[in-house]
Amino acid sequence: MGAKSFEDLEVFQRAYRLSLEIHRVSLRLTGIEQWALGDQVRRASKSIPANIAEGFGKQANSKFEFGRFLRIAMGSADEMRVWIRYCLDLGSIDAQTWQRWRDEYHAIAKMIQGLQGRVGGRGSGIRDRKTDDPVSDS
Repeated sequence: MGAKSFEDLEVFQRAYRLSLEIHRVSLRLTGIEQWALGDQVRRASKSIPANIAEGFGKQANSKFEFGRFLRIAMGSADEMRVWIRYCLDLGSIDAQTWQRWRDEYHAIAKMIQGLQGRVGGRGSGIRDRKTDDPVSDS
């Protein structure tokens, strides 16, 4: 893999940067959404880099454990695509922000897939990913 630290992984860096942006935007949500939806997007977005980091730290003892944490990160990336759709449909973000975030989560998911393959993807449950088309799945 070549990375000496989880911080060296581009997928970690991208997921971390995006979670910071989402955290900042979520603090601008109003009313109950600040606590309900805002809390959910903050936790789910932070789960991705956190699980990459935790898995990276465990890989010396178990590649399976690293793979398990990558699968959790993948699940959180998919979960975030649902939460940001809620943000769009509730008017908390505009379509341009939603599309940019959606595309970035798609890229992050592909990077996690690639990392899983390098760690040892046997039995990892990796699947093909499709982009969300805002016209056809609205």
